[in-house]
Amino acid sequence: MQKLIAILTVVSWSGFWSFGYIALTATNLTDQQILTATSLAGLGFLTGIGAYLALSKGQTINNTALNFRHAPQEG
Repeated sequence: MQKLIAILTVVSWSGFWSFGYIALTATNLTDQQILTATSLAGLGFLTGIGAYLALSKGQTINNTALNFRHAPQEG
């Protein structure tokens, strides 16, 4: 199931960047086409965020790998 969510994350973010780029930089588009590209980019953004959050649910950060140490407690 996690592989499916990972694939969904990649496809969603790809759609966000692709359609967002089209909406922002394309010339000679009608308002309807710009609205469609913007809507698809927004949908890609929302599903990408949702899939990423579902994939990272319950994961903890490995502080030792980041060479992070807590300050000693006083008292």
